[in-house]
Amino acid sequence: MAFRVFAERGFDQVTATEVAAAAGISRASFFRYFDSKEDAVFVVQEEVGVDVAEALAARPDGEDAWTALRRAIDVALQPYQSDPGEMLARLRLIRCTPDLRSRQLDRMDQWKQVIGASLAGRLGAQEGEIAVAALVAAGLGAFDAALTRWSEGDGAADLIALIDEAFAAVADPFPRLGPGA
Repeated sequence: MAFRVFAERGFDQVTATEVAAAAGISRASFFRYFDSKEDAVFVVQEEVGVDVAEALAARPDGEDAWTALRRAIDVALQPYQSDPGEMLARLRLIRCTPDLRSRQLDRMDQWKQVIGASLAGRLGAQEGEIAVAALVAAGLGAFDAALTRWSEGDGAADLIALIDEAFAAVADPFPRLGPGA
């Protein structure tokens, strides 16, 4: 697989021509599929924002926004469950390559927009309202924190349990302090 070339040698040390050769295609074919090497790394995340937004819109009407957002994120887990080894390698590559980390942050900003529009519709709020933006940012932050913990533990932990734990931490962030707490 072409991605393994990045994982083995490092993103910056590999050319698009080498990635194409590893995939068994020509450089021209590579660029018919991808605009850049970065796009090849993020191909599995191409539609995550749209998928989460659609799943959010399909959640039951009576469900609170935070629970609906948490459950909607489940649609993003399929690649992590079907090929955890490759997803661990992708996460590590992204986190240790500044250009890829920057691209990931840009992608998450795009996700915030589309998921925010879906959440605003669900809440009967205006797109761009601070409460909606804060909820989406907190949810994606919890998702990212869980992915980070999962990758740091070599994928040994239950990713769904980590996401649930991260969402719970945001929902109730302050420890009970004082006697009898």
